[in-house]
Amino acid sequence: MELPTGDVHDFDFLEGEWVVLSRYLRSRLTGDHVWEEFTGHCRLEHRLGGLVNVDEIDFPSRGFTGMTMRLFDVQQRRWAIYWTDTRRAVLGAPVYGGFSGDRGFFFGEDIEGGRSVRVRFIWERRSGERAHWEQAFSLDGERWETNWVMEFTRAGG
Repeated sequence: MELPTGDVHDFDFLEGEWVVLSRYLRSRLTGDHVWEEFTGHCRLEHRLGGLVNVDEIDFPSRGFTGMTMRLFDVQQRRWAIYWTDTRRAVLGAPVYGGFSGDRGFFFGEDIEGGRSVRVRFIWERRSGERAHWEQAFSLDGERWETNWVMEFTRAGG
């Protein structure tokens, strides 16, 4: 599969502070359909002239804070997105991609429950005040199970 490409300004819409409502699938790739909901607060800042952006998201009811680092490769016109959090403080495997219009697709490989999985992120710019993110896993690259969804609303909006 050809990975999507994008633009250095793909994540400009996400700069600033957000309130985040998360829905998280309790158990992944097991047939479980129980979702847990919790809120968080996120702040994104650009670095290195926009080639890098960093967000920190705090989930007080879950007892951890996460951080996303997005790096734009100018030559490939593609983002690499990395995640870490206070539970382990280890960079996760990246996903790669970019936006076409208001929708971004990002793909990678990871391990879940001891199994190799394909990972898909979808980002949607819904307005200046709202955004949507979701993560899905696949064992075969064809059937996807969405396991984490976040609805972003601009703080103070």
